[in-house]
Amino acid sequence: MRAKLILPAIAAGLIVLAGCDIEDLGSLERYHEDFHYSYPLKAGGRLTVEGFNGSVDVSMWDQETVDISGTRHGRSQEDTRDLKIEVDHSADSVSVRVIRPSTRRGNYGATFAIKVPRGVVLERVTTSNGAIRSFDGAGPARLKTSNGRVEVRRLKGPLTAETTNAAVELQDIEGPVEVRTSNGHVRAEGMRGAFDATTSNSSIHAALDPVDGAVRLQSSNGGIDLSLPPNEQSAVRAHTTNSGITLHLPGEVNARLVAGTSNSSISTDFEMRMRGEISKHHIEGSIGNGGPLIDLSTSNGQIRIMK
Repeated sequence: MRAKLILPAIAAGLIVLAGCDIEDLGSLERYHEDFHYSYPLKAGGRLTVEGFNGSVDVSMWDQETVDISGTRHGRSQEDTRDLKIEVDHSADSVSVRVIRPSTRRGNYGATFAIKVPRGVVLERVTTSNGAIRSFDGAGPARLKTSNGRVEVRRLKGPLTAETTNAAVELQDIEGPVEVRTSNGHVRAEGMRGAFDATTSNSSIHAALDPVDGAVRLQSSNGGIDLSLPPNEQSAVRAHTTNSGITLHLPGEVNARLVAGTSNSSISTDFEMRMRGEISKHHIEGSIGNGGPLIDLSTSNGQIRIMK
């Protein structure tokens, strides 16, 4: 382990900041200390991480060992060293937890870079004010942070991802997915399972492979762009406010379509057998031979159904 004092860098700026209240510098991170742990872990085991104020990166490798590297940081050397990293481990599970000092409050936390054997289940990974990134992992995986991006690529199994004030980026997920964020976009490609995504004040872009389960997308003040694969048989619901919806369908599709907007228009590249009352703000009918329901609704935004 090593502790690094970076007071000289702060001191160099004191002349320039002489007119500022010294307390303004109290939030600056002044000390950090690296840590490293390594334990045996079977492929197919489980990983749990509970951190705060720092990012968590999890990647896979071809060794039956979990390798935990990271840095804890604080406003003083004492604060930094009082921030404990607790690791519980067995042959088939590893649990990593950052323990807050009970008698201190301040700007401290920890970042992690963790390598685990392929097939290890990301049972639960939580942090705050930092990103969570995972590549080539396995589920059921539960990832949760705040004020930090969630990025997951090539995961096999179910995924639940949650953050606030940041984006969620997903690629090649083989299993059902549930995403929750606010003030950040959702971008998903190669989803192969039921897909449920909610955000606010931002957009959702989703390109789905054959899906086994319903698709539900919901945003407020953000657009929705959805691409469905050929022969899709899942029900789809997309809802937003104050923005538009664009749905990309294959050249041949069988579906029942209901689309409505309050103050804009609806356009489609497909011939439809209409039913009920049709207007520029609402259409209902069948594409091809009919099939699963596609329900699209917005206010103050255009709806486009495109080939």
